[in-house]
Amino acid sequence: MNFEEQLSAKVEQVNRSLLEALPNREVKPARLHEAIRHSSEAGGKRLRPVLLLAAHDLFPGTGDPMAAALAIECIHTYSLIHDDLPAMDDSDTRRRQPSCHKAFDEATAILAGDALQPMAFELLAKGYHNIPEVAVDLVRMLAETAGSEQLVGGQMQDLLSEGEEPDAENLGYIHQNKTAAMIRASLQMGFRLGEKGVDLGLMGLVAEAGLSLGLAFQAVDDLLDVTRTSEELGKDAAHDAECGKVTWVGLLGEEKARKLATQHTEDALGKLEEVGGDNVFLLELVKRMLDRTH
Repeated sequence: MNFEEQLSAKVEQVNRSLLEALPNREVKPARLHEAIRHSSEAGGKRLRPVLLLAAHDLFPGTGDPMAAALAIECIHTYSLIHDDLPAMDDSDTRRRQPSCHKAFDEATAILAGDALQPMAFELLAKGYHNIPEVAVDLVRMLAETAGSEQLVGGQMQDLLSEGEEPDAENLGYIHQNKTAAMIRASLQMGFRLGEKGVDLGLMGLVAEAGLSLGLAFQAVDDLLDVTRTSEELGKDAAHDAECGKVTWVGLLGEEKARKLATQHTEDALGKLEEVGGDNVFLLELVKRMLDRTH
């Protein structure tokens, strides 16, 4: 298969597995499960689970990486639901449809996000109970990434920084933790499930590549917010500017922000080439993330 066919196959595999893993809409309380499925079934790029699957493919192991891929997508979806809340970013649209609190109500959206968090760790516990050392590592990686010093901490600092003058150190902290940490964890968790997952040297390179890739992803995101329409993005393109969000474009301007995205992408590619393995698909995915239009 060519790259597009491989990508479509991986996304479809994630979507199908996610539908099977989530509670049905009819399961009591039905409104909660409807809200979870509303946000989870909305599509999106499924970038993080695809990165996890691609990292596993570098040196495939015997364990099925899909449970880990679904776990990281659950955490990502919860973070989007909560980010969109009126008390946070107050966004009305997500993935080309009403955000969870607009489609249902604020309390239901909070609980939907709350439910997705333990669901992620349940998936890891059940999926890898027969390889406990791997299970413990995966739980630790995801818990640390989603915690107060990374994902949640990045969101907190993002809120505290609204309306302030952009500052490179502060912006780097926000993006390393709110965005890049989850992309790094996707690669690390997938690699840990492979046959070379205990190689600390290679794992270190994977982590560095993930951090660079996450920073490139956020720089591209900042550029898209000022160069694309809401219809193209599937969310309100003007929202960050209206909220006074600090961005790389605001700090550096468009041209330097593009250069930054390119530099981080090249760094990620170099690290992944050094890791080796069956990396053709992953390297192409990284390149295309730089050139994405939504």
